[in-house]
Amino acid sequence: MIESQLFIKLHDTPRHETAVVILNYNGEKLLAEFLPSVIQHTPHTALIIADNGSTDNSVEFIQQNFPNIHLLRAKQNWGFAEGYNRALALLKKNYNFRYYILLNSDVEVTPNWLPPLIETLKKQPQAVACQPKIKAYQRKTHFEYAGAGGGFIDYLGYPYCRGRIFDTTEEDKGQYDDTLPVFWASGACLAVQAKIFHEVGGFDGDFFAHMEEIDLCWRLKNQNHQIYYCGESTVYHLGGGTLQTDNPKKMLLNFRNGLVMLLKNLPEKNLFSTLFIRMVLDGLAALHLVSKGKFWGIGVVLQAHFYLYANFSTLWAKRKAEQAKVMQPHHPEIKQQSVVWSYFVKGKKI
Repeated sequence: MIESQLFIKLHDTPRHETAVVILNYNGEKLLAEFLPSVIQHTPHTALIIADNGSTDNSVEFIQQNFPNIHLLRAKQNWGFAEGYNRALALLKKNYNFRYYILLNSDVEVTPNWLPPLIETLKKQPQAVACQPKIKAYQRKTHFEYAGAGGGFIDYLGYPYCRGRIFDTTEEDKGQYDDTLPVFWASGACLAVQAKIFHEVGGFDGDFFAHMEEIDLCWRLKNQNHQIYYCGESTVYHLGGGTLQTDNPKKMLLNFRNGLVMLLKNLPEKNLFSTLFIRMVLDGLAALHLVSKGKFWGIGVVLQAHFYLYANFSTLWAKRKAEQAKVMQPHHPEIKQQSVVWSYFVKGKKI
């Protein structure tokens, strides 16, 4: 478990109903660059860094430069999903926060970024999670890959956002300044009701990293909860702080977790046909990577598919457990046309 080293005791600040929790792994440089904006623009809130077994000088840097930050330490890197699960379980055991804000270590926040997120959760019926407008830190006129203007998904499990389809991002011209239900909210900056997060079992720790927030949101929606996007709040995300976009390990996690997410959450009537189509498209994606000189693409896709075969019985048991909780299996936010076809064949980029 994560061992607690709280240099400023959380029980000294009982008025705080919200905890901003930053999961850190070897992010000393990111913390130096981005943590000051979080401290400056997040008053009256518990700020917590959950260190995920860093081997750099992150912990020493925090102790020396930000002694008022609450610090949780793990002995190993559990990944994004299980790292957050363990950190938030420790908070649940010792404190009574109403809301968690899961914030990447490479996010710059803006003045008044937090109140609109909390107000959305309080005012919108059935809302249990939401995200802000997420723009690119290095190109602040444009949306950022991980979340943009709210997340959606097509029937084959391909995620996209308002403001981002695959690698194409839009310029922010105020077109997504609204607040509305979406299918998934980004883990780069995710506001979630603490009680509900724990009730549904948190993230799937087996995902390790990537797409775990989409799986979480799908499970939340299956239990008749709502996910929201709040355009009144803006943050800037660097992206790729831990793994670069075209890193083979990141690609493997995306291919693998995409299949696992479908197996867990799709209604039974179209489960296997959808998985078959998705795996064929994975093969085409591998060939596309090879055409760009990334010969490891074939190995990555094969590893992802063999993971599904090798662990099918365990994954099926996990599916049965989740499907037993389903209250609402059909969701209008799931696009019934293929976003792959729209993007690559029809040329629809926004």
